[in-house]
Amino acid sequence: MKIYKSGEIPQVGDMYFIFGDGGTGKTSLAKQFTGRKLLLSFDGSTNAIADTKDIDVIAFDDQDAPRIQQLVTDALTKFIGNHDVVIIDNVTALQNWVLENIDGASKDGRQNYQKLQIWFRNLGMQLRNTNKSILATAHQNDNGTSGLIGAGRYSPDMNEKTFNAFTAPFDIVGRIYKEKGERWIDLDTEQGNHAKNRIDDRLLIKANELIAQEKKEEQ
Repeated sequence: MKIYKSGEIPQVGDMYFIFGDGGTGKTSLAKQFTGRKLLLSFDGSTNAIADTKDIDVIAFDDQDAPRIQQLVTDALTKFIGNHDVVIIDNVTALQNWVLENIDGASKDGRQNYQKLQIWFRNLGMQLRNTNKSILATAHQNDNGTSGLIGAGRYSPDMNEKTFNAFTAPFDIVGRIYKEKGERWIDLDTEQGNHAKNRIDDRLLIKANELIAQEKKEEQ
C-alpha cells in the first residue's frame, strides 16, 4: 500500500492497450514512444520494428511456452530497469500459452480461468507499478452484427474476464483498423466495442497520433 499526500501524487507513465486485426500496424505503434524500449514478443512478428535502433526485443517461442509465466516475470524483473517503455506484443498468444499451462495442471475449468485472470491481473499491476509507459497489443474477434443495442461488433481475442482483469490499470483501450488507406484507433465506449480513454477527451484518432498528448506534455 502506498499513501500520497495532496499535492505529492507522482506522475506515472500512461498505459495503452490496442487490439485489432492482423496487419493493422499494432506492433509498429511502438515506434511512437521515445526513450529506450523493451519489447516482449509472443508471436515472432518483429519485422515491423526491424529498422529501429531503440527497441530491445525478447522473442518467446514454443519451446518457452511450458515456462512462460516465470520467463515473463523474470524478464520484466531483470530488464525493465534499463528501459523507459515496455511493449507486450500479442497478449492473445501469451494468454493461450498461459491457459494451456494452467489447463495442464488442473481439470477444473472454472478454477483454471480464475487462475488465468489472477495471473493477468498481477501482470497488469506489475506493469503499472513500473511507472513507465506501457503498450500492450492483442488480436481482435469479429462478433458480427448481433443486433443487440449497445453490443459492439469487435472485441479483443481474449477471455473477457481476463481482459478486464489485465486492462483495469490501463489508461487507454482502443481498436485499431484501416479505412480508405488510413489507420485509425477507436476510443469511443459508446460504439459498443471495448474502449476507454482516461487521458484526454479524444474518441477517434489517427493511429500515428496515439501518444500525441504524451508528447505534448513532454514539450
